Amino acid sequence: MNEAVTAMLPVIDIAPLVERTNPDQERVVAAQIDHACSNFGFFYATGHGIDLKLLLDLRDASAAFFALPEAIKAEIAMAKGGTAWRGWFPVQGELTSGLPDLKEGLYLGEELGFEDPRVRAGLPLHGANLWPDSVPELRHAVIAYLAAAVRAADAIMRGCALALGLEADHFAKGLTAQPTLLFRLFHYPAPDPETVQSAPYGVGEHSDYGLLTLLAQDDKGGLEIRTRDGWIAVPPLADTLVINIGDMFERLTRGRFRSAPHRVVNRAGVSRYSFPLFFDPDFQAEVQPLPELAPSVFPRETRWDGLDIHEPIGTYGEYLIGKVSKVFPELAQARLRNRA
Repeated sequence: MNEAVTAMLPVIDIAPLVERTNPDQERVVAAQIDHACSNFGFFYATGHGIDLKLLLDLRDASAAFFALPEAIKAEIAMAKGGTAWRGWFPVQGELTSGLPDLKEGLYLGEELGFEDPRVRAGLPLHGANLWPDSVPELRHAVIAYLAAAVRAADAIMRGCALALGLEADHFAKGLTAQPTLLFRLFHYPAPDPETVQSAPYGVGEHSDYGLLTLLAQDDKGGLEIRTRDGWIAVPPLADTLVINIGDMFERLTRGRFRSAPHRVVNRAGVSRYSFPLFFDPDFQAEVQPLPELAPSVFPRETRWDGLDIHEPIGTYGEYLIGKVSKVFPELAQARLRNRA
């Protein structure tokens, strides 16, 4: 695998979007977001409003969970999560581009009880999380962090709307009024030579298939993105989130915003932890390119993976299930395609 060079992504202070007190400053931040999303598809966010203690609590509780014996972690395996698509998977239990990843993870999301209309309707990827009895502090840490991260995501979506010449609450009133929230705890174990032969990457080259990703990572590094000039490393910066655009946003904007391929290579030789929040459209929403962006302005360029970003999308739920089914094909067949 090629070594990535280190080149600094834009660092954007999103505090004006979080605080909503100065429209002029919000527009300045929106212009910075527009530049970052159009040229890189990634940027660092400061001023996000997430207290450092929330992240430290989340990291410590996650490390305690992943340190458990596999038999204990398997008590909340994804096979037990049903169509809510929650639970633990082991190292090499997730595929990216058809290859196993050198990571284990815990799939989580918005905590929804049966009284929620989406759960009663049987919507896949909606429901209750699976929590480990052995690490009770994990539940509190996840719920507290997730609430703060969703507020930051709402703020960034305001900036994206302004960047596209829309009203600040354009997405909040429509596509993300009831967002699909997918949250992950990932552990990348220290690689050994034998395992690396079959799974050389923590996560192989891919682009996120949703709308917006907010990533908190530890201080070990490993994230790399592919730019027009080659692979660059995205080293951890204190008190920042790494923000990136997903395929859905690229398609919504007809290519104005870029969904950049990225990967994880654990070069540190020690365990690495990361915590991505995927902030996506309402599961039942019909997704169409923004009419404000004329298709003639954005030619049909060939993406790295051959995806035609101008193809019809349909509902976000249908699109999402098709994508997730490729990550856990056996689970998808058992839990989604054949559900009663």
